[in-house]
Amino acid sequence: MSRKKNLTVVTYNIHKGLSQFNKRLVLHGIRDGLKGLGADVAFLQEVQGKDEKNARRHVSWPEMGQHEFLTHDDCQHSVYGMNAVYQHGHHGNAVVSRHPIPVWENIDISHHPIESRGLLHCEVEVDGWKERVHCINVHLGLWGRSRRFQLEWMAERIRAAVPKKGPLIVAGDFNDWAKKASDYLKAELGLHEVFEHVEGRPAKSYPAQMPMFTLDRIYVRDQGAPTWRSTPSISRSRT
Repeated sequence: MSRKKNLTVVTYNIHKGLSQFNKRLVLHGIRDGLKGLGADVAFLQEVQGKDEKNARRHVSWPEMGQHEFLTHDDCQHSVYGMNAVYQHGHHGNAVVSRHPIPVWENIDISHHPIESRGLLHCEVEVDGWKERVHCINVHLGLWGRSRRFQLEWMAERIRAAVPKKGPLIVAGDFNDWAKKASDYLKAELGLHEVFEHVEGRPAKSYPAQMPMFTLDRIYVRDQGAPTWRSTPSISRSRT
């Protein structure tokens, strides 16, 4: 599949813009890092839409939602899917893009009340591309049984709402310790993980200090393999 423009894609669990153990606000550094990578589309998880408690605690906490704060000068479009709501605020997934996002929908894929999870489905209009790029941003559950159901729900969504041919990116934090997602997505949807395709295995991204596990993934259709330029997930810090 030939494209006039390659697309640089990043996936990043930003841990609500906080350092490990929630000690420091590192959101400004995250914004600089994303800008330095020059990503066309950034798939972000654990994005704080509102947090009154941390706003009082950190002097430089932005007045706007983190997805808006991370929309820097050359990346003018963002959408936010609110998943977890609590007394002092809410957080969820977000997509930040250089290109317009005319259509988007956030879908609840929570398997149980303890974990609020969402699937953020966007259509991105890339200049020079005939078709919109369908972008699926997910943060799957911590339990294997939850992830199995969530992968099935995601597959159902893609079959129902995404054209069978054309550009499709599925990215996010899969929490896939057992490495089962790739086999499922390959068999059910014909998707492959970009790092695995290029380098032989998914990129290690967790924990940030000494990455050992491949929890963050970027999947595309088989037919798009030769034209995708993949950018590693930014190292992240989580508790």
